[in-house]
Amino acid sequence: MGSKYTNRYSDEYKRDAIELVRSSGRTVTEVARELGVSSESLRGWVKKARAAQEAEAGAGLSGSGGDTRDEELKRLRKLTAEQAKTIEILKKATAFFAKESDR
Repeated sequence: MGSKYTNRYSDEYKRDAIELVRSSGRTVTEVARELGVSSESLRGWVKKARAAQEAEAGAGLSGSGGDTRDEELKRLRKLTAEQAKTIEILKKATAFFAKESDR
């Protein structure tokens, strides 16, 4: 059996409290005191929300990221080709200036 306080606060209230902590720049304890909520409860809500946000961000990178990965691969291949051209030009310039300095 869960605690009798399990559903004491609505999800909307929790979201608003979490957003207040994030946007106000104040500590969890200060916000909890202002709202009349246990600081440990609010800290737990914030921690749970942060973990959910990180999990969502991680899923976004690995889940539907096929297109994103393809675009990144295309970008990196283009960059590699440009760098290869630059290296080739620099090799030729080095050889040219080496010949010039021998004269």
